[in-house]
Amino acid sequence: MVNVMKNGIGVFLLLVAVCGAGVYAFGAHQPSEKQAVFACKHTDAEWRKILSPDAYKVLRQAGTERAYTGKYWDNHEQGIYKCAGCGQQLFSSATKFNSGTGWPSFYQTINKKAVLEQSDRSLEDERTEVLCSKCGGHLGHVFPDGPRPTGLRYCMNSVAMTFVKAPSGKKH
Repeated sequence: MVNVMKNGIGVFLLLVAVCGAGVYAFGAHQPSEKQAVFACKHTDAEWRKILSPDAYKVLRQAGTERAYTGKYWDNHEQGIYKCAGCGQQLFSSATKFNSGTGWPSFYQTINKKAVLEQSDRSLEDERTEVLCSKCGGHLGHVFPDGPRPTGLRYCMNSVAMTFVKAPSGKKH
């Protein structure tokens, strides 16, 4: 065994055996939500044609619009907020609140399957990124400092959403 270990082949085989067993035991790399297969999918070129440059930067490149610049941060109309990439319903105006942050904020999604959440370590602190579950578009982040009943603050980018006003007299 010592003679085998002295030559490079023995060391190589030992490394393959140890590393290979580790990969087998723990499985291959698991895809993140961003690598998941989404129902609505387009090539990068198609997304660039579909979305405005600002929406592309946020939805496809996880950008963030500046506070107090988005069209919905101070919107008080009744209606539904949809994903600007695929049209999926995300939030109701009934759950929107003034967070004082300059971004549209909601305390819950329109349904639990509307969004995906994943860890975001792009800044110093770990945050929870919010993605559209249909197209994988970056919407914003969720924080545990919202109002009751959920205690959550879904802090979204206006450019990542469209707003459909409720018919007169109807609340959403």
